Amino acid sequence: MSAGVLRHSARDAVLVMLAAVHGALLLTVPSVPLIAIGIWWNANTIAHNFIHLPFFRSRRTNALFSAYLSLLLGLPQTIWRDRHLAHHAGREWRFRWSKRLALEIVLVVALWVTIATRGHDLFLMWVSGWIGGMALCQLQGHFEHARGTVSHYGAPYNLLFFNDGYHVEHHAHPAAHWTTLPRYVSSAAERSRWPAVLRWLESHPLDLCERLVVKSRALQHFVVKQHERAFRQLLAQLPPITRITIVGGGIFPRSALVLRRLLPDADITIIDRSADNLRSASSFLGSDIRAMTAEYAAAHGEGADLLVVPLAFDGDRSQFYNAPAARAVAVHDWLWRRGGTASAIISLLLLKRLNIVVR
Repeated sequence: MSAGVLRHSARDAVLVMLAAVHGALLLTVPSVPLIAIGIWWNANTIAHNFIHLPFFRSRRTNALFSAYLSLLLGLPQTIWRDRHLAHHAGREWRFRWSKRLALEIVLVVALWVTIATRGHDLFLMWVSGWIGGMALCQLQGHFEHARGTVSHYGAPYNLLFFNDGYHVEHHAHPAAHWTTLPRYVSSAAERSRWPAVLRWLESHPLDLCERLVVKSRALQHFVVKQHERAFRQLLAQLPPITRITIVGGGIFPRSALVLRRLLPDADITIIDRSADNLRSASSFLGSDIRAMTAEYAAAHGEGADLLVVPLAFDGDRSQFYNAPAARAVAVHDWLWRRGGTASAIISLLLLKRLNIVVR
């Protein structure tokens, strides 16, 4: 392909040729895995790069290629493009009608009608593959931003996905060509050893449960009520408390909400290593509770009358039982792990109890 046909880089010819290969495979050897993986891969490589920097000098050629991608992915690319650019701009997407969109809608509808008329089995295969591909795209998009914008610098992934792993850099420079993204790597960039579609492997399952609670008022009421009962029972056995430090109190801050209600005059500080978690917690709290983005260290408990440790604490939990860093430590633990000076069951359903360790 002549470099004069391409607007930004001769290397975009590789993406154009791979789009042709993708179409050929779908026509000759269609299968559910091929359709699903093809949609996910294409959407995050060819289609994504084309959204930001259309490959061709000719507007007509770009429109034709957008129509072709619409057929490959079973979704009008003009809608995909508008939604994605709205995401980058931090604004709400709004449907906009255009001749180009109308053409793509007609082509996609014709594609699905054609597949449906070729037989039930073929239609079921394409629908299953398309749903699987969209699910993979949703999973990818979620974990690219689940704890803020995160990059993955693994060479295999970035070779196969044309530097898609440089996500922090892409958001900082959305107009940069995919070949140049490695130039913008910053030591301060949030990074993960997993590609976004596999990043759920590093997510603590309890964090996922927390995010479910954030989305449900009924669950929030339930967990606050259960925790308040346990705290009320155990706090009655402690001397007056004026200073409280809560470790990992982000996402949904049930301990902070309960302790502010039970000890309204206490000074409360939340320590969490995730700024995103603290932002989530701030929507439930007032300005009277301080938040600190930091990795927990024993020094954070010094001077506190009560140190609160979550069930999801990532580290050596025995330190809180063997060498409490504060005058008293409230350790959320599993139901079957009773310990410390006093203990109370939080909830049989949640499989949780609260242990108090006094120094």
